[in-house]
Amino acid sequence: MTQGLPAHGADLRALDLLTPHEIVAELDRHIVGQAKAKRAVAVALRNRLRRQRLPADVAVEVTPKNILMIGPTGVGKTEIARRLARLTGSPFVKVEATKFTEVGYVGRDVESLVRDLAAAAVDLVRRETLREVRGKAEQQVEERLLDLLLPPSRANLSADAGEVADPPRQEPVASSTRERLRNDLRSGTLDQRTVEVELRDRSVPSLQILSSQGVEELDVNVRDLLPGLFGGRSKRRRVSVSEARELLRQDEEARLVDAEQVARQAIERAETSGIVFIDEIDKICARDGAGRGPDVSREGVQRDLLPIVEGCTVQTKWGPLRTDHVLFVAAGAFHIAKPSDLIPELQGRFPIRVELEPLVEADLRRILTEPRNALPRQYQALLATDGLELTFTDAALDAVARLAMQVNESAENIGARRLATILETLLEDVAFNAPGGPTQVCIEATDVQRRVGALAGNPDISRFIL
Repeated sequence: MTQGLPAHGADLRALDLLTPHEIVAELDRHIVGQAKAKRAVAVALRNRLRRQRLPADVAVEVTPKNILMIGPTGVGKTEIARRLARLTGSPFVKVEATKFTEVGYVGRDVESLVRDLAAAAVDLVRRETLREVRGKAEQQVEERLLDLLLPPSRANLSADAGEVADPPRQEPVASSTRERLRNDLRSGTLDQRTVEVELRDRSVPSLQILSSQGVEELDVNVRDLLPGLFGGRSKRRRVSVSEARELLRQDEEARLVDAEQVARQAIERAETSGIVFIDEIDKICARDGAGRGPDVSREGVQRDLLPIVEGCTVQTKWGPLRTDHVLFVAAGAFHIAKPSDLIPELQGRFPIRVELEPLVEADLRRILTEPRNALPRQYQALLATDGLELTFTDAALDAVARLAMQVNESAENIGARRLATILETLLEDVAFNAPGGPTQVCIEATDVQRRVGALAGNPDISRFIL
């Protein structure tokens, strides 16, 4: 692949419209505070566009500036990386660093995170391709359904049998019948009629070989080994028209999507715009003076991560994937360990370090109202499906934020995640009684104090419930 070129035209256009200020503004719509972290990822994202505009011989030398986020849990580290990927349609994968410890017992090989990124890229490109071919697929599905609903004309049957066909004067009649069926099909009046469909059998056995390199790398598709054995198999099913429409749509989409082209675009997309978020990287830091036991395993994971972050080629089932220009974002609380406990080589591969601030009560209060996906809005939307109109007074939201901060200070500080436990406890009875209960419920400060206040005031109880 030619270095320095965008992996996909849509990526370049999307990035071109997003200046660092606009990236931060978009992140502000979903995440409260953490301005330093937002600025850092905005610059890293914009630098991708700048690299794509460089001559190929210069662009190949420009590597992404990986980011290390330092901050307690629940302050928005993962959400910043995830929203960043959604902004640009970039392949994104989140992994826990601890899953790579003690490979062979409970862990996984480090290269699996690159194969996960390839799988995410393939899924992303396939969904985009399906949206592009959906209109054509629906047209073909309609024609196939009409062929199933409208029996062959007598003229066609005679011609197939070797007899003299009738004059073509019946064609206008058949055409008008087909158009009537088309109108009925589109209106849904034929959805319960039964038809027999013939579909290609796509169930193909696969062979997996266990080795120290991991199962994912050695997946073998029997169709690739024996292409003539499964190519012509088909199966017939009698289903309703509504079910046949969905089955035929999937069959037509599979015909229209070029799997090899999807794989090529996906690998290119992953190589030039992929984002890997490595969480809990502080859990694989070796402690000072450690030389044996689990600390050796942790340092081994760091050394296994090092070539991936530096840039190497990993074989996937869709082809080799180079990680030279993949953006790695690592995060950790670093309560016990510190970034300098990482091996020096890995420290140097995360040159941008941002510290996220712990959330205070005012931040928790803003989180309840400002983000587009704020938790109260989610509960309102959920309960509205059962015909219940849920509202919160400002005093009630103040009380929720205050209690969440109180529990975070008296128990483990889990940041904004505490709001979910508070609201779930607060709305348990409301959710249980809908539908069938009242159609309007207004949550006030007294309700918050009555349902949650007593629990929050008892540290022994709040540890288990909140």
